Order: sequence, then structure tokens, then C-alpha cells
Amino acid sequence: MSQTGKPRIAVIGSTNVDLVTYLKRMPKPGETIAADSFAMGQGGKGANQAVAAAKLGADVVMVGAVGEDAFAGTTLAHLAGYGVDVSHIRRALGISSGVASILVDPSGENVIMIVAGANGTVSADDIRDASADLMTCDLILLQLEIPLAAVYAALEFGKKHGVKTLLNPAPATPALDPEKVNLASFLTPNETELAILTGMPVETETEIATAAKTLIAKGVGTVIVTMGSRGALLVEAQAVTHIAPVKVSPVDTVGAGDAFVGAFARYYASGLGVVPALKKASAYAADSVTRRGTQDAYATEAEFDRICAAPTNG
Repeated sequence: MSQTGKPRIAVIGSTNVDLVTYLKRMPKPGETIAADSFAMGQGGKGANQAVAAAKLGADVVMVGAVGEDAFAGTTLAHLAGYGVDVSHIRRALGISSGVASILVDPSGENVIMIVAGANGTVSADDIRDASADLMTCDLILLQLEIPLAAVYAALEFGKKHGVKTLLNPAPATPALDPEKVNLASFLTPNETELAILTGMPVETETEIATAAKTLIAKGVGTVIVTMGSRGALLVEAQAVTHIAPVKVSPVDTVGAGDAFVGAFARYYASGLGVVPALKKASAYAADSVTRRGTQDAYATEAEFDRICAAPTNG
């Protein structure tokens, strides 16, 4: 906990400017179609998770990099506006900030193309430079939109200093070093990422549990598989627990996984058990898809408390 009594979370990861186009259907290869509307916002898996946790009342510090362009100042101001400590987000000279071009159809499904930009410069040196603040945290969140060397350095840092870590292996890559992954306290793949990590089928809950157990057998402490509208599956050495989904009508699913991770981190770091924290995360992620956008669509702590208190949400 921080000196304020709030859960203290570090996020080591990416910041992106999201360029979002809403269209009636996805174009086919070589096809040009008219789109309905366009919006520009803030994203990046790291920044999304940081904002979700901060909007829910956590004390959040972020480690990362922005570029030498007009997007950099906007990104830093946006994060700081939500209360995220940006003192460890470095400006990388001679390179662009991260950019994500996103296509969204009426069902809320999306296609995302990412230019890493400054995110590709994040390194073990950034973890070292932020070490004093990282050691004060309850939990460190990591994703794969920064170089693997930086992710590994952070996992090793957490293990060495007794700080729990959560690795969200997105976007997944078979290049992940299994021995490094095993250092994570929590691993949170979705079904596709689990398939890439294990090379196993993940069509059914039984198959998902079987695949996740192979990661447990290799040393990962806890695997949390997000399954979209089917909820989530908590896989531990001795038990498998299904976390029921919260039914909503999706408008835009971009950033839902990050909302889930940020919310889980906030509630787990505050002292809730894993299962209660996951139930909170499931409800928070479900609410996030009922509005367009990512960070701006995430509910604040007060808004989420009202949602959870409503009769339809138990």
C-alpha cells in the first residue's frame, strides 16, 4: 500500500495514440469502403491498464517512453490528468510515439495495427532508473508491446525484490522465454494467446484448462485465461475456477482486456482474494465495452461502485 493507504501499482509498458475508424463491416483485401466516423484517443496496453487502475482509485506509477512528436505531450498530460505518475515515462529523441490504427465494426469487434515507435526503446535501464519507486509497489503489470528484454528485466526485478508481477502476454509471441515467464506471479493470456504460448487446442473450457495446466506444471504460479463473453478461467495448481461473465450489449470491445487487468490489479493489490478481484474485473471489463473508446470509456471508482450496487449486478 502507498502512504495514502491506496493500493500501489506499477505499470511497465506501452503508450499509444489510438486512431479509430468505425465502419459498417471490415474491408476485404484490396477493397476501399466508406467508413462511418473517426476518433482519436489515447491507448497502448500499458497506458490502458494504468488508467483503469488509477480511475478505480489505485496509486499508479508508469514506466515507458513517448516520442519526439506532437503526440508526446498530449499523452503525458492525459495520463497525469487521471492521476498516473509519469515521472518515469522517458522522451525518446528522433522517433515517433506509439500509434495504433484501429478498425471497429457495429458488433464491437476490431482489428488493430500498431507502430511501436518509442515503445520499442524501453529497456532494462528504464527499470533500473525507476527501481526505488518499483520497490514500493504491491504489484507490477507487464505486457508485450515493449521489448522482451525490458519485460524480462522487470520480472527478474520483481522476483529479486519480492514484488509480485502480472504478465499479460499480449500480443503473444512464441519467442517468449518459458523460464522468464515462470517468474511471473500471474499470467493472463486470452484464448488465442494461450494457444500461441502452449501450441495446444483451446476451443473448449476443458481444453483451455488443460493448456493452462501445462504452464502451471512448468512453474507459473497462477494462470488467468480471459475468454471474452464466456468470462474467465482461473487455473491454479490445485483448482480450476470459472469466473462468470457479466452480460452486456457490446459497442466497442477495444481495451476490454486491459480494463480487466487494471481492475484485477487494483482490487487484488487492495487485499481482495484472487476470485473476488476477478469478479470485480469481469464486471468492470463488461461495463467498458458498453461505450466507445478505451481509457475515456473506463468507469471511475464512484461510477463502478454504483454499477456494482445496482440490482441487476447483484
